[in-house]
Amino acid sequence: MAEEQKLLACIHCGLCLEACPTYVATGNENDGPRGRLYLMRAVAEGRLENTSTAFRTHIDRCLGCRACEQACPAGVEYGQLLEASREELLKAQPKTDLTNKLLRFALRHVWLSPVRLRLFFGATRLFRDLGLGRILLKSGIARLISPRAEFGMALMESSRPIFPTRTETRIKSNSRSESVLLFKGCVGEGLFSRVNRATSRVLQANGYGVVAPEKQVCCGALHAHAGDLEGARELARKNLAAFAESDAPIVTNAGGCGAMLTTYGHLLANDTTLAETAHRFSARVRDVSQQLATREMRCGESPVDNDDYVACDLSCHLLYGQKAGDASSKMLRSIHGLNVGELEGAERCCGAAGIYNLLQPELSRQVLQEKLSAIEAAEADIVVTGNAGCQMQIGAGAKLSKMGTQVCHPIELVDESYARAGFYDNGR
Repeated sequence: MAEEQKLLACIHCGLCLEACPTYVATGNENDGPRGRLYLMRAVAEGRLENTSTAFRTHIDRCLGCRACEQACPAGVEYGQLLEASREELLKAQPKTDLTNKLLRFALRHVWLSPVRLRLFFGATRLFRDLGLGRILLKSGIARLISPRAEFGMALMESSRPIFPTRTETRIKSNSRSESVLLFKGCVGEGLFSRVNRATSRVLQANGYGVVAPEKQVCCGALHAHAGDLEGARELARKNLAAFAESDAPIVTNAGGCGAMLTTYGHLLANDTTLAETAHRFSARVRDVSQQLATREMRCGESPVDNDDYVACDLSCHLLYGQKAGDASSKMLRSIHGLNVGELEGAERCCGAAGIYNLLQPELSRQVLQEKLSAIEAAEADIVVTGNAGCQMQIGAGAKLSKMGTQVCHPIELVDESYARAGFYDNGR
């Protein structure tokens, strides 16, 4: 009933349409927020079956970027309505559908098991670090298998660092006046552990004590976006317990994770035992760029050539979910001598959206092409973005387009700048 009331908030003005990447790509009203809301309402009112092709097709095509929420004058909570609709779809889809079966298996039997998830990412890292993906790309074998396989290999290759990996170091002048809790994330720790280490070092260099609770699990974003809200709630409850040791700020470095963590209050609103705890938890979540903005940052030296142009892209969920705006670009401006600016259309989605790029490859590539064109027009040497999925998506597109542009997380540049400025005792 609550979701049905939220549907009625739409005033059908259409201001959301031009903000929607899929509507811009297809020109189809049903691929825009207004059209999808019509479909959701039709299903809610019993005028359309939840098994209908139209409902499944156009809800599946949504990126979930939430740009429409920013444009909406009526304050429609589209992201919550989308997740509720995908829950309907997941229930309605036939169990015999192969893609559906594989997705259900991954969500239920891999992502909900920390042990299996570590094994999965361990195998993925081994595949990447042995250079097998690179071989498949360069030899053309991945392309022969399928364009989807080729893009998948490019995604994996784009998770590699652009700077040599730094070992753990002792921070100089690290007197600490406040503690924070680091949320590492499953993909973050699985493929981008260096970003977590860099986040910890930069926070420590700015006077924070950093603790990463051991029993934390996946944030649940993949489950929520796929419609498995029960799976998302199971993970949320585990994270509430893991972070209960302190009421310190919870710091993330992934826009997707951060946006999901901030919705725990909504996700567990009907849990009489944990609703208030979840609400307080969500209020404590901050992106690392937001946390660093609460005090004057130490300034490092540019880790790249002065002629290199660094373009700052905005993760949709960092922008629209966490409301962090240009916090990342402000953080980068603390680096002396860094030639940095915001990418034209930085607020537009890159087309990653979790595993959307693999489930909806053609539409994802259409959306990505707008981002690649902007990067090419800016003649950017490095693109920074505050979300692992965005980094892999843009990096894969740049790699397959042979653009030569490198992609990294903004905190990696800050970390490297601190090393150049001598804020760390040890090297690599």
